[in-house]
Amino acid sequence: MDQRDTPLLDQLLLHRSKKPISFHVPGHKYGEVLPEKMREHFRSLLRLDATELTGLDDLHSPEGVILEAEKLLAGLYHARTSFFLVGGSTSGNLAMIMAALNEDDVVLVQRNSHKSVMNGIRLARAKPVFLSPEWDSDFLAAGGVSLETVREAIKSYPEAKALLVTYPNYYGMVYNLKDIIDLAHEHQIPVLVDEAHGVHFIAGESFPPSAVSLGADVVVQSAHKTLPAMTMGAYLHYNSRYIPLSKLAGYLQMIQSSSPSYPIMASLDAARSYLGTFGREDIQFLMDGITSFREEAGKIGRLEVLPSGDGDPLKMILRSPGSSGFQLQKVLEEQGIYAEMADPFNVLLVLPLLKAGMAAPYKRVIEKLSIAAMQIGASIPAALPVKQNNTPVLGTLALGYREMENMNETFMPLAQSAGCICAETLIPYPPGIPLLMPGEVITKAALEELDDLLAQSAKIQGGERIEHRKIKIFK
Repeated sequence: MDQRDTPLLDQLLLHRSKKPISFHVPGHKYGEVLPEKMREHFRSLLRLDATELTGLDDLHSPEGVILEAEKLLAGLYHARTSFFLVGGSTSGNLAMIMAALNEDDVVLVQRNSHKSVMNGIRLARAKPVFLSPEWDSDFLAAGGVSLETVREAIKSYPEAKALLVTYPNYYGMVYNLKDIIDLAHEHQIPVLVDEAHGVHFIAGESFPPSAVSLGADVVVQSAHKTLPAMTMGAYLHYNSRYIPLSKLAGYLQMIQSSSPSYPIMASLDAARSYLGTFGREDIQFLMDGITSFREEAGKIGRLEVLPSGDGDPLKMILRSPGSSGFQLQKVLEEQGIYAEMADPFNVLLVLPLLKAGMAAPYKRVIEKLSIAAMQIGASIPAALPVKQNNTPVLGTLALGYREMENMNETFMPLAQSAGCICAETLIPYPPGIPLLMPGEVITKAALEELDDLLAQSAKIQGGERIEHRKIKIFK
């Protein structure tokens, strides 16, 4: 296979070159029917926004260029089968969970997983057993699960039908996934991995190994996070002897749109080729640039650059001692620097996956970081103290999903809700990891963390009356 090939993109460009006359959907007619405000920025792209026409294949029953493009993807990752996803990693996470689990099946799941993972378990009506992650005292964030935690979970729940983990986490942190996969497979438990932030790991030895190469059964990746793919573009890789491929493909058809975006799919084809042609010269150029940028940023007073260690070098974490991450983020945005996310302690930058000769605005960013550091040091109060939740290694819901459907709900002041059972989902976003979920007992530690986030004006998804310091509970 030649990873320089882009069969779907090429066919789409060929179709556009024929100047087709549209009497089919979509209604913009290749960008000809547009409001005035859209024309300058949208028209060129919409000339590629076609549908399932002769020669353009069908995502849900591929036989031509889409099938060829997906085979190139599978070849690059050494997967048995790979799929394009147009609904982001969310659609892949939902499909792999639905394919692996039936109602009332026990599933072992990393507690700091994305909301789409938790939603998939709820849709499947499975019984989650939450595995507490390790706390990283350097990053001041939850990392991955330990081998010992997984071993204890399997011993306590030998009937488990799947293990669901996140690798890497939002900050690029990795852990001993290979031994965890091997342990699960010894007990005939498939391992499903949300690798949303690790699509580029196969670019070279400077990156951690991909969960695909480590033997995971199903791996979902957000191509749009670090590859040059459009938002909502993602990949799913299948290598399982436990989960039927036909079942997985069936759920992908149910969950994804029956009218998939051709620009997104073409960008997935091109992004795969971009990654597949990454060479030693490219990786050397990339790492030299990252190293230099990190070193220069580390020289700026009042600004700390955390080492990436064994994690993802594309993730750069900044911290300003005495200030919160939210405060630092605000000052950076005043300088035109928009970070991926902030938390109570850190600001996370996602660096570009450059090839040799490509330019990055690192010099200009260093100048702006220097200005921001001066501003934050001069005007911002001290951050809240570091807190760590001491949650049990293994946890479960106090109520099953079917039980919740038949129970009444009410609102309770946050200050009085400890010990109650939560009836809504509260998600700091980003990173999109639920702090509290329906069916969970509300702990004092969770309330303290929520109170800290609210005090710092962090964005919280969910919570109908959270701005009034009230939470929905089951009676």
